[in-house]
Amino acid sequence: MEDHSVVDVGDVRMAYRSWGDQHGNPVILLHGIGGSAASWEKVGQALGEEWRVHALDLRGHGESDWPDEYDLELMRDDVLEFIEEAKIDRAGVVGHGMGGVVAYLLAQEHPDRVERLVLEETPPPYAGADDPLPKDGPVDYDENAIGEIQAQLSDPPAEWLERLGEIVAPTLMITGGAESEMSQEDLPEMADRIPDCAQITLPGGHHIHERQPQQFADKVSDFFTS
Repeated sequence: MEDHSVVDVGDVRMAYRSWGDQHGNPVILLHGIGGSAASWEKVGQALGEEWRVHALDLRGHGESDWPDEYDLELMRDDVLEFIEEAKIDRAGVVGHGMGGVVAYLLAQEHPDRVERLVLEETPPPYAGADDPLPKDGPVDYDENAIGEIQAQLSDPPAEWLERLGEIVAPTLMITGGAESEMSQEDLPEMADRIPDCAQITLPGGHHIHERQPQQFADKVSDFFTS
């Protein structure tokens, strides 16, 4: 059963969807640029058979508020406030694209809140990186957010790269291989910089979790229970 809810995180009202037993171990899903919690529906249902899953609409996306200010650190802080409002101690965090950047920033800044980390097709913190926008479906995002976030992805602060080595959560990087619209060139080096990180490829392009939801969910579940 899927629940739709909202919560105030600072000055932003955040919408989210939940699946699974309320007493299950928590998992948080963070969508990519131009996406929303809706993109996780099939994965959320699959993971919800074992976990308590929350898929968030990040600021400027979906049914959450579209405020005037956007950057990835603010999104990270929004997620932390969600964790606190939901009375979650530690969670498995799964991020796609832009959401993966938010996830690893959270793991760097608040290692005590991230049990395990999954980065799906996540732009590395190198100049020129980007998160391709979805090609299909309705536009459900603030266009002002897109430009500001893409600019930050393509010219990230140096400390994002430097602090990859501070991530203590066991990490799984899932890449989409040759079909992906996102450059794969720097992903192995990014994985090498994270102390406890494994990298696997699931062919399917940039939006693996939407094209291969059951296979993706199975890999995440296996990683969370390993």
